[in-house]
Amino acid sequence: MIINTTDDSWSDVLIACMMDTGEGSVKEGLSPCGERRLADALGNKRYSSKIIKAGALLPDTKLLLETWDTGADVEDNLERVREENLLGKSSRSRVEDVLRVFRQRYLKDPEMLRALLALVKEGMPAESLDRVLYFQAAQSDPLLHDLVAEVLAEWSTRSDREVRTSEIQNWVDQQVRAGHTERPWSFEVQRRVVQGLLATLRDFGVLEGSVKKRIAYVYLPIDAFAFIAFQLTKEGRSGERLLNDPEWRLFFLPQGGAERFFLEAHQEGLLEYYAAGRVVRVDFPAKDLEDYAGFLAQR
Repeated sequence: MIINTTDDSWSDVLIACMMDTGEGSVKEGLSPCGERRLADALGNKRYSSKIIKAGALLPDTKLLLETWDTGADVEDNLERVREENLLGKSSRSRVEDVLRVFRQRYLKDPEMLRALLALVKEGMPAESLDRVLYFQAAQSDPLLHDLVAEVLAEWSTRSDREVRTSEIQNWVDQQVRAGHTERPWSFEVQRRVVQGLLATLRDFGVLEGSVKKRIAYVYLPIDAFAFIAFQLTKEGRSGERLLNDPEWRLFFLPQGGAERFFLEAHQEGLLEYYAAGRVVRVDFPAKDLEDYAGFLAQR
C-alpha cells in the first residue's frame, strides 16, 4: 500500500465530521484514536477516572488474547472468561474491572483486535508486543495519553528524569479546575488517579522505580514502531505529518526523531521509505492491520 506524501489537513476531517454525523459519515468511520483527536480539536476533552481500576494489565491482556476464540463473537468470548474464571481472580467484580478495561482498550476496533490476535498467535516478541499494547492503552485513555505526551515528554529532557508525585498531583488538579474531567474530582479521587497513572506507566515500562519514580529510557523495537506507523497511516497521517506526528511523543521521540526508525525499518525490509525534501512515500507490504501484523510477527 503506497501512502501519498502530501500533507492532508486535519481541518478537512473536522469539517467533514461536523457537517455529517449520520450513518456512513466520516465521524462514524473514525477509529478510537481518530475520535479522540476529533474530540480534542473540538474542545470536548473529558478525562475519566477509570485509570483507578485499570493499570497496565499486561499479563491479563496477553492471556485474554492468547485464549480468544476467533470463531465466537466478543460477547461470547467475554462470557466464557467469566464462566471459566480464566483470569483466576478472587472476585467477580475484579474480573469485570479487567474486562471493562480490556474492552475499552482493545475491542472498539474489530480490525485492531484481529491484528493484535495475529501478533500474539504468531509470536511477536514480548517487548515489542508490550509497546504495541501500551500505545493502544494510551489511545483509549486521554488522561494517560496527555500525561505522557504533554507532560512527561517535556520532563524527559531533565538531567535527573525524576517524576515527582506532587507535580503530577498539581497537573491533575489543574485539569479538574479547568473543567477537563467528566465531573469534579475530590482530593481523594485525584490522589487515587495519580496513583493509578504512576502504577500503570511503571508497569508499561515508561516509568521505573517502586517509590521514587523516574522516566525510563523507553526502548521501541523496530517491529513495534512499524506496526504503529502503519496504524497511524490508517488514521490518515502522511508525509511530514507522519514523521512529526505528536503520537511519537508517547515514546519520547524528539521532533523528527521518527525518521531514523523509518530508515531502519526500510533497511530491515519492514516497509519501504523514500524521502526527498517534504515529499515522502511509505510503502507497506500489506493492505490491512491484520495482514501486516502477521507479516511482522513472522519476521
